[in-house]
Amino acid sequence: MRSSRSRNSAAITAILTIFIAASGSSAQLVQDSVPDLQRIDVIEHLGQTIPLDLEFLNSHGESVHLRDYFGRGKPVILSLHYTNCPMLCSLVLNGLSKTVNELAYTPGEEFQMLSVSFDPRETPQLAAAIKERYQGTLKVGAPADAWEFLVGPESHSKALAEALGFKYYYIEKTGEFAHPAVIFVLTQDGRISRYIYGINFKERDLRLALLEASEGKIGNTVDRLILYCFHYDPDAKGYVVLAGNVMKLGGAASLILLGLFLGFLWGKERLRKKSA
Repeated sequence: MRSSRSRNSAAITAILTIFIAASGSSAQLVQDSVPDLQRIDVIEHLGQTIPLDLEFLNSHGESVHLRDYFGRGKPVILSLHYTNCPMLCSLVLNGLSKTVNELAYTPGEEFQMLSVSFDPRETPQLAAAIKERYQGTLKVGAPADAWEFLVGPESHSKALAEALGFKYYYIEKTGEFAHPAVIFVLTQDGRISRYIYGINFKERDLRLALLEASEGKIGNTVDRLILYCFHYDPDAKGYVVLAGNVMKLGGAASLILLGLFLGFLWGKERLRKKSA
């Protein structure tokens, strides 16, 4: 949450410093503009609803609204990117694709995936190219609209980024954007349920975030029991064991086993008396 904001900024700054420095010709730019990197941040707006009336273009050049991807009774994994990003966006999308394929859930069925470009220069043709690339990485059985890519005017992408608390800025000298590495899990009605940071995502974290956002409507009984035993720790940036709930669950299980054992003994004693 807000208490972890400075830690987020430090981690993001370190990633971006390495990334930009690796480009060689941009090394001096990093030295000259380190204070500007403080403008990169994520301010969590958990529980708030994103503006679903924002209009974009899909990979077919058709006008769509964000609400077209919500209200289907399933959570949404949302990411912000730009196609011509030299490194970080690809790392985030690659990491997301890898982890999604590790899930027992199928994208497009149990949950929707949506990526929105914040570069107003990008076209539906670019969206189509990146959609083809990443749709092809999804597991067999994922429908064609499982992962949608949108482009649109700066005012709309910026409004979405502000609603999510995603702070980025444009670097005039390079024509690139500086931005954090994060994905968002939202409920089916557009409420922000969870932020997941980095470029490599744990399968457990994404699975529990989706289960949490769906309010238990996806997943099986075992998944719901696991969610009961874990809670999201903003400092750890992931789900950790909630000892109290584990003890409660263990106590309940012990009582059930004790009841079954006593029932077995009682039944055995009744049979013995009847035999006698």
